[in-house]
Amino acid sequence: MKRIITATVQDRGGVLNRITGMLHKRQFNIESISVGASEVEGVSKMTFVVEVSDDQKLEQLTKQLNKQIDVLKVSDITDRAMVARELALIKVVSTGQTRAEIQWIITPFRASVIDVSKDSLIIQVTGRPDKVDALIALLRPYGIKELTKTGVTAFLRGQQPEQVTELNSLSI
Repeated sequence: MKRIITATVQDRGGVLNRITGMLHKRQFNIESISVGASEVEGVSKMTFVVEVSDDQKLEQLTKQLNKQIDVLKVSDITDRAMVARELALIKVVSTGQTRAEIQWIITPFRASVIDVSKDSLIIQVTGRPDKVDALIALLRPYGIKELTKTGVTAFLRGQQPEQVTELNSLSI
């Protein structure tokens, strides 16, 4: 089962390496990872999409993450009300004849053309991962020259109570 795990961590050198190394060592496959600054200076937020076979493995994952010295908080937000977004840049083969058709396809996705060349377009799309994947599928028949995705970044909606496994605490 695919799980979305968020971790609040101290922003120090080597934190990402230690966490991904621990996940690799315990044979968890990271489908995507997103890391960036948070609202608090010196604290970053990570979002992992991880394939976990059962609840026991999920518990092992959260316990192992919490053992990491720079981890402040770990949450599995998969089954909670959340906002999750992804960014993709897609370079698509295009000719003068197909440009209008491609533009017609990307408009309902609120995607935009950010670069035009003689034989290609670069399209930017943001949104839920399923929305991004749907647009990619529609563009495949035109010929995708290059594709890159950021990975999922997510957090809980509104004022939900935290269901958190905490080992370390930090006064934020």
